[in-house]
Amino acid sequence: MAVTESLPDASAAETETEVEIESRTASLLTSRLSNAALPVGTAIVLLMIWQIGVRFFEVPTYIAPAPTDVGAVLRDEFPLLMRNFWPTFTVSIVGFLAGNIAAILIAVAFVHSRMAERAFFPIAVFINTIPILAVAPILVLIFGPGLIAKVVIAGLICFFPTLVNMVRGLQSVSPQTLELARILSASKSEVFWKIRLPSSLPFLFSALKIAATTCVIGAIVSEWIGADVGLGALIIDSTFNYRSPLLYATVFMSSGLSVLLFASVTITEKLVVRW
Repeated sequence: MAVTESLPDASAAETETEVEIESRTASLLTSRLSNAALPVGTAIVLLMIWQIGVRFFEVPTYIAPAPTDVGAVLRDEFPLLMRNFWPTFTVSIVGFLAGNIAAILIAVAFVHSRMAERAFFPIAVFINTIPILAVAPILVLIFGPGLIAKVVIAGLICFFPTLVNMVRGLQSVSPQTLELARILSASKSEVFWKIRLPSSLPFLFSALKIAATTCVIGAIVSEWIGADVGLGALIIDSTFNYRSPLLYATVFMSSGLSVLLFASVTITEKLVVRW
């Protein structure tokens, strides 16, 4: 009889648990929608202010086109924009990969060799102090106006943040953890793969988020120096020909590329870093 009376209670508990799960899911979905609605709403308001301000003050189109003019160019000149988008996309991706892989490998070398860090880290700092607009012509002279120079410029601009963050991440392991690994007779490779590398991932992805946007800047700067295709070249061409709507549309395309790369890194971080 006691067993029979306990069954409804268990069923009610299961039903209550399901209701709680559904409630938490709905609350989480509502929170995410509200978080997304805020920046979208802010952007819409800013575009409306821009549109009204340009029309009210009768600003010439060649100085500041209205958002509707930019939207018309995005629609009418979309094939032209895409033809110039893909070269910039290629340079950005290859430069992003090359610069970050080089930074990670050098950071690993620095952590395993204090002499190498003391010898070469100040040189990396010095190179980073040179403005990219100043070093870009030098790289074009060395490598020529082809793809290699553009990739080097895009990779160089995102190299240093990743190097600094990766070194800091690899060195962030507590001495107690390293001492415990030594007592357990862990090899250097085991310490690296199971202790140092996991602890460095949050630092690494913070740097990759920065690099995801700066590599696009590097690609556009490289196209300013010597290129006849790409978003950077299109920016120069539309500026000198006073095609302001096309200029603004090109800038929006480059910003969209940066956002796309940033979002890709963020999604990858959520899949890899689960702690």
